[in-house]
Amino acid sequence: MGYENLRYEVEGPVATIAIDRPKALNALDERTLDELERALEDMNAAPEVAGAILTGAGEKAFVAGADIRQLAEVRGADVARRLARRGQAVLAKLSASPRPVVACVNGYALGGGLELALACHFRYALAKAKLGLPEVSLGLIPGYGGTQRLMRLVGRGAASEMILTGDPVDGNEALRLGLVNQVFESKEAMLAAARKTLETIAGRGPLAVRLALEALERGSSLDLAGALDVEADLFGVALSSADGAEGTRAFLEKRKPEFTGS
Repeated sequence: MGYENLRYEVEGPVATIAIDRPKALNALDERTLDELERALEDMNAAPEVAGAILTGAGEKAFVAGADIRQLAEVRGADVARRLARRGQAVLAKLSASPRPVVACVNGYALGGGLELALACHFRYALAKAKLGLPEVSLGLIPGYGGTQRLMRLVGRGAASEMILTGDPVDGNEALRLGLVNQVFESKEAMLAAARKTLETIAGRGPLAVRLALEALERGSSLDLAGALDVEADLFGVALSSADGAEGTRAFLEKRKPEFTGS
């Protein structure tokens, strides 16, 4: 099946997922969420893909938010809750992906757009990008995980200010807050840097990458003691694996390891 609201392409070890609804500034609606979920399944089922770039088609927007026309038609708290839980479920699959996804924020990342970027494993942004959670200006609050993921990433104080004012920040301020990892002046430079990072990751032990992502994901919702238990368990899996044996042996033999992902 093809895609209507996004583009999915694979080049070498890197997939690119581009939300492509230019007339709606790439806003998230139900179809787009469904297609994003399917793109993640396609990526994780492709043995040659080591990770993905997630970006917005065009020059104006990464994802400008949830589809307000759709939200305006919702009637009743139960329906609204189901809508929020659906978005949360798709973004949870993104966050728990066994292959890294880098958000390349090329313009507006507002509301559901920022929540989408927050669910990625890390974020690059243009200096001119605008990142924010403006829901309070519509009489709403974030519903796709924004109140929780933003607070965990930048701290409660900074998250409270962004959420309660609804004011966006540009790429440089997002970098200062720790909201993004790197800032770029052009989309081309940002995409090239993201590809280079993912190609570097593709050369590491694939099982180790998956286990590290699992440790980060599972540990993020636990206290330190519980998270350290998770890390120790996964370290045991890594060290006892074929890749673990190959990596340590290759280091001692001063050669490049030949990982198999097992």
